[in-house]
This record gives sequence, structure tokens and C-alpha cells, in this order.
Amino acid sequence: MTPARTVCLGFLATITSGTLLLWLPFSTTADGWGSPITALFTATSAVCVTGLSVVDISQFYTGWGQFFIMLLCQVGGLGYMTSTTFLLLLFGRRFGLRDKLALQQTLEMPGMSGVLPLVKSIIAATLIVELTGVFLLLGVFVPDQGWDRGLWLAIFHSVSAFNNAGFSLFSDGLLGFQASPLLTLTIGGLIVAGGIGYQVLVELYLWVRSHPERLPGSHRRPDRFCFSLHFKIATTTTLVLLVLGTAAFLATEFNNPATLGDRDFGIKLLAATFQSITTRTAGFNTVDIGQLTTASLFISIALMFIGASPGGTGGGIKTVTMRILVGATQSVLQGKETIILHQRQVPVNVALKAVAVFFGSLSAVILATTLLASGEPEIPFLDLFFEAVSAFATVGLSVGITGQLSLFSQLVLVATMFVGRVGVLLLMGAIVGQPGRSRVRYPEEDLPVG
Repeated sequence: MTPARTVCLGFLATITSGTLLLWLPFSTTADGWGSPITALFTATSAVCVTGLSVVDISQFYTGWGQFFIMLLCQVGGLGYMTSTTFLLLLFGRRFGLRDKLALQQTLEMPGMSGVLPLVKSIIAATLIVELTGVFLLLGVFVPDQGWDRGLWLAIFHSVSAFNNAGFSLFSDGLLGFQASPLLTLTIGGLIVAGGIGYQVLVELYLWVRSHPERLPGSHRRPDRFCFSLHFKIATTTTLVLLVLGTAAFLATEFNNPATLGDRDFGIKLLAATFQSITTRTAGFNTVDIGQLTTASLFISIALMFIGASPGGTGGGIKTVTMRILVGATQSVLQGKETIILHQRQVPVNVALKAVAVFFGSLSAVILATTLLASGEPEIPFLDLFFEAVSAFATVGLSVGITGQLSLFSQLVLVATMFVGRVGVLLLMGAIVGQPGRSRVRYPEEDLPVG
């Protein structure tokens, strides 16, 4: 039982438990037991924080069913090992070496030092951010829905947004709130906070604490603090993708009457910004995805494939992987033999891992798209490609074909969501086991490339 197998089997166990909970008669509005395939699809989508659904969860599931979905999103966003660690610490149980190794791989940390304190920080950060989101969303939902319904909507959407799940209790998503700056900025902020990674949030907190002059009423001198390379890459790449995505959506949808064509410029900018945020990590939408132009769909596919940052609640190949690949391309064009990012040299094994993640992820998307195209020959290829990337990157956006898919295609998406959540390399490590280190060295020989 290697750490990789522990993580994968833990996610499978969580999905199985969620399937049973959503299959129960009191979880659905239908008479008797619900559909096991529907329960499996929804549970996988919730645990893998994707947001795809073959049914309208606001109508198909009861209050208990919606509560189970929110709970599964929370466990899936934190990660199986993080949630397990929290329970072990809560009940005073000892934490073994194997558990620490599994948690290290889940959090994508370079070492095991500080793993348990990081888990405590993750739980604290999650509670603080989600409660802040609930408080802000009360101002959106309570005036129209009343306190009882408004509070439940605020809690559900705050948890769903921070964990980048994308589930909404409105049948049309968030289309009715396209012109609401409070909801758009709150949900967008929660998505960014969850997708950028817990390590970035913790490091940001440590930076604020090291500069007490930034806190009101403090007169202590600042301490020396240096951001890590991971922090610099994750934040700068996220900001660049946000700006470029906003500009791209604004340009491609500016005159589209089905989405933003008849809106004021302020609403257009707000909707384009939100679409740029949610496309990379979550599945919320304030525009009709099925009405986007072909150019916007391709932009969405590219942003979804990149995804969130390492250690975050989103999927995709991750921002750091993309930045390393871009850095490698820059090094080749500049005639350099090393990858330099923010005045730091990237180790060769890290660069090789980035290449492996990109190639493995691309292969998984191609395989999923091929299987979907085989099972759904009447659906346009671009729609199936969009669905496959959305499932793998655990985004959850859809052009509206999810409910039309056959049983075979639904199972393909279930497998794709699982692979995207646990990660290609982690899944392969669970299957083939821990590789041994070779002591054999071979002579080098140059090859033509490109």
C-alpha cells in the first residue's frame, strides 16, 4: 500500500460513500430509490470538485441530498488525506510515517517537514475564507429569498465556490446575477482563493504577519520575509491568465447578442472577468456557455486545460507546470541550457515532471474525447472535446450536453473526472508502484528536434 495507492483508494472510498448517500430515497425528490448511475456521477463530480451533473440538482435532490453534495465538495476540495488528517488530529490519534508520505504527495510538498502544521493552517484558512464568503453572499440572497433560504444558499455557494466545485442551486446557474457586482466579485474571489493553493494563502498570511506595520494599531518593526518561487509563479501566472482571459472573452463576445452583445460595458467587463476566473477552475457561469462563439469555446478549453495552481482545489495541468514549459521554450529560444524563473534555476527532474504531466494530461483528454466521440456520434466534436476537457480539469462547465449522454459516455466522464482529480502521475504511480532508482548511466547522443 504505497502513498499513491492510499490516496487513490481513499478517493474511491469517498466516492462510493457519496454514491450510497445520494442513492437513498430521502436524498432525491423521486419516489423510492434514485438511479445508481446518477448518484455515482453526481458523487464523483462532487468529490472531484467538478460540477458536471446529468440532472438539475436544485430540483432532483432534496435538502438532504444537497447537503450531502456540499459535504462531498468540502471533502473533495480539502483532499482525502487532508480531511483524514484533520479527523485523526481531532480525535487525538497518532499520525504514522506512511500517512505523512501520502499527505505530502497530496499537498505536492517537496518534503515532510511542516506537513501537520500546514494541515491545521489549511483547515483554519478554509473556515475563515468560507465564512467570509457566507457573510458577503447573505447580502445577495437574503433580500430576495428570506433568511432561511438565503442563509442556506449563501453557505452552499460559498463552499462550492471556494472548493472550485461549481455546483449551484439555481437551474440556470448564476445567469440571473450577471449584473450583480457583489455576487460576481465574491464568488470570483472565493474561486481564486481556493484555486491558487493553500500554500500561497499561508505564505501570504506569513508575509502580512512579518509586516506588522500593515496591521492597524501595530508599531513593531517588520521582519525580513522572502516569497518562495512557488508563490511568485502561482500568483503572477494566475494574474496574467486572468487579464488575458478577460481581454479574450471581452473581444470574442463583445458583439454576441446571445451573451454580452446588448449589455452595458460595465456588465460586459464584469461578466468577462468572471468567465475568465471560473473557466480555469470552477464551473459557475453568468453567461450561457452553449451560446458562446467558437473562438470563446477554444479559449475556454485552453484556460480549463491549464487550470488552477498546485495545492489548490482546482484541476488542470496547473499554472506552475505551464510556466515551467513556457520557461523551457524561452530558454531554447535564447540558447540557454537551463530554465531560469525569477532568478532561480529549475531542477531538471522538476522540468521532466512538468513534461510528463503535460503529456499524460493531453493523452487522457484525447482518450476521453475519442471514447465520447465513439459513443455519441451525433453530437458535434467541439462539444464533446469541451466536455472532456471540462471533466479532466474538474471545471464543470458544459455546453448543455451532459444530460443527453448515454450510460457509456457518463461512465467515461466519471473516469475522466477521477483521473483529473487525483492526477495522472499519482494514478500511474498507484498502478505501477514506486519505481526504483537506476544506477546505470548511458552515453549521450544528440538528436534533431523540431
